[in-house]
Amino acid sequence: MLGACVDKPNTLERVKEDGILRVVTRNSPATYFQDRNGETGFEYELVKRFAEDLGVELKIETADNLDVLFDQLQKPGGPVLAAAGLVATDTRKLQARFSHPYLQVTPQIIYRNGQSRPTDAGDLIGKKIMVLKGSSHAEQLAALKLKTPALEYEESDAVEVVDLLRMVDEGQIDLTLVDSNELAMNQVYFPNVRVAFDLGDSRDQRWAVALGEDNSLLNEINNFLDKVEKNGTLQRLKDRYYGHVDVLGYVGAYTFAQHLQQRLPHYEKHFRSAGKEEQVDWRLLAAIGYQESLWQPGVTSKTGVRGLMMLTQNTAQAMGVSNRLDAKQSIDGGSKYFAYMKDQLDDKIQEPDRTWLALAAYNVGSGHLDDARKLAENEGLNPNKWLDVKKMLPRLAQKKWFSKTRYGYARGGEPVHFVANIRRYYDILTWVTQPQLEGSQVADGNLHVPGVDKTKPTEDNPAL
Repeated sequence: MLGACVDKPNTLERVKEDGILRVVTRNSPATYFQDRNGETGFEYELVKRFAEDLGVELKIETADNLDVLFDQLQKPGGPVLAAAGLVATDTRKLQARFSHPYLQVTPQIIYRNGQSRPTDAGDLIGKKIMVLKGSSHAEQLAALKLKTPALEYEESDAVEVVDLLRMVDEGQIDLTLVDSNELAMNQVYFPNVRVAFDLGDSRDQRWAVALGEDNSLLNEINNFLDKVEKNGTLQRLKDRYYGHVDVLGYVGAYTFAQHLQQRLPHYEKHFRSAGKEEQVDWRLLAAIGYQESLWQPGVTSKTGVRGLMMLTQNTAQAMGVSNRLDAKQSIDGGSKYFAYMKDQLDDKIQEPDRTWLALAAYNVGSGHLDDARKLAENEGLNPNKWLDVKKMLPRLAQKKWFSKTRYGYARGGEPVHFVANIRRYYDILTWVTQPQLEGSQVADGNLHVPGVDKTKPTEDNPAL
């Protein structure tokens, strides 16, 4: 009789007893994907931290489409959490319960450059529109159709956001509707896509758990999300994945796509060789080279820095470079100098902050970086975190602040832009050289940048 009174473990207790947090998500650049270094993506990074917080192992499952994702969430013994960039619509609240918000996004109508730009819902009539089946965007269009019966659109469960943007880019469909964060991440691969207008107000993305009375896991999730919002972890993740995505803009995105095919092939072997020598990801070195010279070995700046990696005369001599205009020498010298700057940093600085701070030192000098780190520490910030140090760097241009530093004035805003640009170029290079992509970008091991026809093979690269 006594045994009959023992309560069944709740969801949270079961997760801890099993030692596994099963999570269902989507396979996309903004949620979860695998690159050469393993699993990555904003949702993956956030949910991984939640699993670590619980002291359990994370097990990721991907759903082919959003309908399947919600179905899997309801299955006994299935995933207990959906982390997939979800918005809590009225329809979805009948399918799941939702957490506190962690990311604000805006739904945007996307059209192809060169076509007439829609400016309101009336302009959508007569257009070929496609959205993800079961998405909040499909619900938005369904609501719009009640007010505008002539509106037609198609829902597909055979595509992801990347496919929809490619289809607009290539003219296969006229319009799509995606969230602002996903457009920002993918804009550079599709130089012809443009934002027509925002459809409605911004909305919050949330995690989801199954329907029911058991709030144990949901309460724990909300406590976690509140905690990472408060301690800065969430902001650091947002900064890492979205804080630098608007750097290029439309013109820069198109230009980079062209240069990726026309210029990089001439120097890629040198970047790979230097990366291997210095134990730095060759794509990061290539990103530095692009930021410095747009991969042009013959350039000279007004200040006298020269070559593909834009080395000063002193740096070139110190790194053993006799001819700064020789592409291979410049790449080798710049790579050696970056590795040196990274090596000089405090041992307490961990990745990825170590790389971003080394890039800042490469641009502004290690003395000025030390000044900014000291300013950060004085403000109660973390001098070993790029997110904190980059707030202080612009102060080096203000007398009120630089007068208190050891090395004085510096154009402190420049390294902030420098690092942001390189992070964006590096993200793009990482994405287009990963073998897991299908369709428009990588097929059968060949690289293809949308909007440019040339293909070339890729090969494995050392990790950053």
